[in-house]
Amino acid sequence: MNAHDRNISPAPIRQLDEAAINRIAAGEVVERPASAVKELAENALDAGAGRIEIDYADGGKTLIRVTDDGHGIAAADLPLAMARHATSKIDGTDLLNIHSFGFRGEALPSLGAVGRLSVTSRPQGAEAAAISVEGGALGPVRPAALNRGTVVELRDLFYATPARLKFLRTDRAEAQAIADTVRRLAMAEPAVAFTLRESRDGDSRTVLRLDAEAGDLFDALHGRLTRLLGAEFTANAIPVDAEREGVRLTGYAALPTYARGSSQAQYLFVNGRPVRDKLLSGALRAAYMDVLPSGRYPAAVLFVDLDPVEVDVNVHPAKAEVRFRDSGTVRGLIVSALRHALAGGGHRASSTVSGAMLGAFRAEEPTATGAPRIYQMDRPSQGSLRAAYAAQAPAPSPVMDELPAPQPMAGFGEPSARFEQAAPVDGDGPAPQNHPLGAARAQLHENYIIAQTPDGMVIVDQHAAHERLVYEELKEQAATRSVPAQALLIPEIVTLPAGGAEALLEIADELAGAGLSLEPFGPDTVAVRETPAILGHVDAAGLLRDIWDELEGTGGDALKARIDAVLSRMACHGSVRSGRQMQPQEMNALLRKMEATPLSGQCNHGRPTYVKLRLQDIERLFGRT
Repeated sequence: MNAHDRNISPAPIRQLDEAAINRIAAGEVVERPASAVKELAENALDAGAGRIEIDYADGGKTLIRVTDDGHGIAAADLPLAMARHATSKIDGTDLLNIHSFGFRGEALPSLGAVGRLSVTSRPQGAEAAAISVEGGALGPVRPAALNRGTVVELRDLFYATPARLKFLRTDRAEAQAIADTVRRLAMAEPAVAFTLRESRDGDSRTVLRLDAEAGDLFDALHGRLTRLLGAEFTANAIPVDAEREGVRLTGYAALPTYARGSSQAQYLFVNGRPVRDKLLSGALRAAYMDVLPSGRYPAAVLFVDLDPVEVDVNVHPAKAEVRFRDSGTVRGLIVSALRHALAGGGHRASSTVSGAMLGAFRAEEPTATGAPRIYQMDRPSQGSLRAAYAAQAPAPSPVMDELPAPQPMAGFGEPSARFEQAAPVDGDGPAPQNHPLGAARAQLHENYIIAQTPDGMVIVDQHAAHERLVYEELKEQAATRSVPAQALLIPEIVTLPAGGAEALLEIADELAGAGLSLEPFGPDTVAVRETPAILGHVDAAGLLRDIWDELEGTGGDALKARIDAVLSRMACHGSVRSGRQMQPQEMNALLRKMEATPLSGQCNHGRPTYVKLRLQDIERLFGRT
């Protein structure tokens, strides 16, 4: 359709009536039932409520009721509370210094413009009163019965604008959005009790019930997150608490091996307000950049607190977007604080990895035969076991004496030494078995190290583990441009795909700082004169092609990110390869190095480097419990 097809005859300019203005405003504030729940629950929090109850029906389309025990609204103020841009939270002189969830004075009049809204409230020491608004038509104030606080009931949302109903999703989808909204507000206020109920066919079902959490910031938040996200999240999350230039970051960030398949497990707050901000989510992604593979997302609950004048929350009527005055400081704090917290986690890996492995091992339940399940006896003491083994040992015989002595296994020395406790690393230190990753006992398929710990066993992927160790060492050396390089006796000439040589030569100085020296040698060809000494003998052609692929994948990312990607590729080429037999000393040295290296619980691509199995879990697999 062009301008000639439209009716462009001049029309007089007219002032829209109040009802039309409110319906237009409601389209910005109330997008769906969850938006109404958010606005009403935030009003309850601003009123100092200690308990908030939320009821809904048909996904919030026919009923939303929010009950709180806050300070309430005086009867004389009820009509004004239904007017647009009427609020008790700001005086209008400063739109930046905002200390409350709401401040625009648009929620109640917007809801009253598109639905049937009633508000019943009773301040302490006063009588209760109620007022109703239907499709923008304000009713009179009338006496009511209520103990304390406020009850806001919204029925038939969008009945006054039926076209909006066509854009709503199914009742189930809208109910899920309401639950997600309540969960986010509950994270922001762990000291407040929340109850969410769904009404269906005259019955009420409790969807979510959260009692108020006690304790300090981290204790209360830990308890609330355990109930909302599960004990699995808090068991695999690291507390974060950092401050820089008046900006404070707190919360919990999950281990890289606890990564999710989407960003749904990311909860971000600014001054206690749930937000969906590209700057914050981008900083979170950057902090996990070299510990997560493509397509995986970190799980985190993070709170950014700063002076309200340093952040603008008035970007959008829904207040879900913010704008920082100094975005660089906020982003830098998030990236550095999270990387420091993850490094402080050391070699930890998510417990879900072990759980998945046990699930794969667990045998199927026997078919029902009517016979009772047979349980083994409790595990006997070590003394009883030794006595039983001695009693069952065969008596010496000449035949046994004539058998040839067992031959040592490749890479393990004498057979008798394979199952004895390895020697301590330090003269006065504990035996390796008492270290977190235990003592190496065997190597399977020339790739997996089996280590014994005091309470179980550890299975290590030697290639993935060594890849992370080499990568961290390369990053540390590259930061000071002190990566030792080894000169090649004969420079290796490598031809790359079109544009590859040019791209590598553009960052030749940075590559030289990482121990890789390149020179142009013709069209799409470079000469490799030095390689990082830590990599040992390396296939230079394969390394450069992998680096070129990595640079193509990082696109326009920052130079440091691209160099880290290059170092990650180098580490992969310089790590212990699968299929190599290792000596016991090498395996134990690898375990000790892992314990001392941050982020060694996952390789450069985000995969776990080891799996830990507790003895009681192993015994459960064999029915010994």
